[in-house]
Amino acid sequence: MKLRFLNDLAQRMHALHEILVERPELIKVVEKVNVNSPEVAYAYDILFTFSHVFHMRQRKVLSDNEWTGWLRWMKSSFQHGEIMQIWQNTIEMEKWFDPDFQEFVDTQLVPATE
Repeated sequence: MKLRFLNDLAQRMHALHEILVERPELIKVVEKVNVNSPEVAYAYDILFTFSHVFHMRQRKVLSDNEWTGWLRWMKSSFQHGEIMQIWQNTIEMEKWFDPDFQEFVDTQLVPATE
């Protein structure tokens, strides 16, 4: 039951992010940023997906193989894309992400690229 509830919340959050990707100017509804960028909206969606995957791993829902695949994709995104710069320079992560996920990104994803 708890897992279903968490999945419902994740689906709802994803639907909200899809709207932001389609209409990035709506980011201002929840955050007063001067960025009217589809890249930033998309980065929020990706990071919330990464956060959801991270928490599913913490709850032991993902197998080791599934986690390894996700971890590779997350690390590659931070190494080869602009998501690290968005994480560090645009998103006030303490407002949007829980401390465990923030620490995971800062210790497992960001240092791998610096």
